[in-house]
Amino acid sequence: MTASTLLFLPGASGSASFWQPVADLLPEEWPRVLLSWPGLGNEPPDPDIKGLDDLVNIVSACIAMSPTRVDLIAQSMGGLVAIRAALRHTYRIRRIVLTGTSGGVDVAGLGGSNWRDAYRASYPRAAPWITEIHADHAPDLTRLANRTLLLWGDRDEISPPAVGEHLLGLLPNARLEIIAGGDHGFPNTMPVETATAITRHLR
Repeated sequence: MTASTLLFLPGASGSASFWQPVADLLPEEWPRVLLSWPGLGNEPPDPDIKGLDDLVNIVSACIAMSPTRVDLIAQSMGGLVAIRAALRHTYRIRRIVLTGTSGGVDVAGLGGSNWRDAYRASYPRAAPWITEIHADHAPDLTRLANRTLLLWGDRDEISPPAVGEHLLGLLPNARLEIIAGGDHGFPNTMPVETATAITRHLR
């Protein structure tokens, strides 16, 4: 039984529903919070949300209010938020799950495709700052000693397995698991495989 609260962080789609299929398959007794990102995807905007650090502040507030330590479970851009939050609250974070994220490293240099034009076509009303993020956290990742599961799809073109392998070499307490047939959004479309791996990690 986990002694932590699970915080689910979506990617740039912004919707809390992204993680719902996985959350529904985890043990009922594990407390969980599914976050959404105002102004991203089709989520209603919030004038106070002006950039990535404001999303980190949302996560920080949840961490501060949690009566227990926290496990962060994040996809894509949400992984960047998770890493910044974990660097800020190292001792309040128990374990981390990152799926298909950049993690603040050079994804393009590792074979990742550019997602920005397709994102703008799908979400024309999304906040403009989301496609302008360029973060380099490679020097910081060696300080994250939290047990971390890197969960990657072998068909992810946006953040290919090479990115997960690179993060594995930077994070001191990480393990990489590849989901066969998984694309960038596999946690939502392959919830059984995803929930199984997450449950094993959090136990």
